[in-house]
Amino acid sequence: MKLIAVYLQQILKRFMSKLVIVGTVAFDAIETPFGKTDKILGGAATFIGLAASHFNVDAAAVSVVGGDFPQDYLDLLSNKNINIDGVEIVKDGKTFFWSGRYHNDMNSRDTLATELNVLADFNPVVPDAYKDSEVVMLGNLHPMVQMSVLEQMTSKPKLVILDTMNFWMDCALEDLHNVIKKIDVITINDEEARQLTGEYSLVVAARKIHEMGPKYVVIKKGEHGALLFHDDHMFYAPALPLEEVFDPTGAGDTFAGGFAGYLAKTEDYSFENMKNAVIYGSTLASFCVEKFGTERMVNLENSEVHKRMQQFKQLTQFNIELS
Repeated sequence: MKLIAVYLQQILKRFMSKLVIVGTVAFDAIETPFGKTDKILGGAATFIGLAASHFNVDAAAVSVVGGDFPQDYLDLLSNKNINIDGVEIVKDGKTFFWSGRYHNDMNSRDTLATELNVLADFNPVVPDAYKDSEVVMLGNLHPMVQMSVLEQMTSKPKLVILDTMNFWMDCALEDLHNVIKKIDVITINDEEARQLTGEYSLVVAARKIHEMGPKYVVIKKGEHGALLFHDDHMFYAPALPLEEVFDPTGAGDTFAGGFAGYLAKTEDYSFENMKNAVIYGSTLASFCVEKFGTERMVNLENSEVHKRMQQFKQLTQFNIELS
């Protein structure tokens, strides 16, 4: 029976869209007003993959870990139908580690430790079976690493999504501009959009980013939702109001995973469908913050996602007569 299930899964994969996810698979140690953790599973590719796994796409993670990374964590990703052939294991190395402490407002944080370890020499290798993927999600890494992934693709992806941060704007701006020219969608937060463009107005900032190359600009505003820009069109999705935010770590990556996963599944890359992708991304991110690290995403059921999507619809839907 197990062999039959594997065979059927292989057949189904032939009809699924392929999604390549590039980013960190890591250890995090987190402290918030609600408590603190020792080393737990984290990393951009992890959160992106867990979110994308809700859309029944053929996803592959491309990353690197050390010999200290538990097999149980790798099995967890595999069990979520995330291909890990592209996750390099450096037996005598240590896994990337980040530690942070969040302030009481949960919007700001202090980085306590960043240990690049095996990530310092990471040269991503996209598995041959995924070099023709329709969608590529470039998680937050050095722009030259992101570019090397695009150069490995044997056919031009239908959609390339890039996430980045202010650190690369400070120390690798020219490389960042070079990779931005090659992508279709950029997802950054409001502070990063302002730094990248030198503009305070997010509308003006989005226009300037368009001129750099991306057709679509997604500006994340944390608890205040997300903005989607395309030419002269704008869309705003609020964040779902929550009673408690337990741990914001990975929320932005979860948003990106939901966004990319939905678009890969539907194979519709229009502005109208990207609105739906933003809503799915926001919905999944609202779950991520409810527990420490990946705990909530690992145990999240599709029925819960559907129910919360209904809440989102009720939150934003209205009828009004326009004269």
